[in-house]
Amino acid sequence: MKSELQITFRNMKPSEEIEELVRAGAAKLDALYSQLMGCRVMIEIPHRHHKKGSLYHIRIDLTVPQGEIVVKREPSLSGRARQSGKREIKKNAETQTPHKDLRIAISDAFKAAGRRLQDYARRQRGDIKTHAPLPEARVSQIFPREGYGFLVSEDGREIYFHKNSVLGQGFPRLKVGATVRFVEELGEKGPQASTVRIVPKQGIQEAAKGTAA
Repeated sequence: MKSELQITFRNMKPSEEIEELVRAGAAKLDALYSQLMGCRVMIEIPHRHHKKGSLYHIRIDLTVPQGEIVVKREPSLSGRARQSGKREIKKNAETQTPHKDLRIAISDAFKAAGRRLQDYARRQRGDIKTHAPLPEARVSQIFPREGYGFLVSEDGREIYFHKNSVLGQGFPRLKVGATVRFVEELGEKGPQASTVRIVPKQGIQEAAKGTAA
């Protein structure tokens, strides 16, 4: 690949087979976006004792001209269970997650990274050609402890977003009624915002006044 690639294994022995799989995934990202400057992949077993059926953490850090794109894939329940606010993960549900298989976990992580990279490339092309603003939406629900919320778009659709999608670590500042701009993608459970940008403070205040009215 053209960009710099780093592969790190934690709590597990390096594997040539897995490294080849990662290189193939990174090469696809290179093909998607020619200005990719670096790709760092971390593969980790969350517990030091390795046993059959262990789950894996995958993290991909992509260096792009104006910053970084970070994708994490960790053992968890379905999106529906996360959104319900459940904190306990039962063992029988955990064993059903597809990320118990390392190859599937890596494949899922690179697919997600590819979608994020394509979103970034589209935004970059749009900024260069037309400077067209991102669509606006308002925060309809916010769950600070769980780390997610929902937007309502101008056409009335509900769109999920995660705290990591909010630029500038602005999630704690979001309130119901705040106006944001966003980049939409299709997630496993429907539309979701891959990027959420808070509008200037004046815009947030105006949004709050409009909601109160």
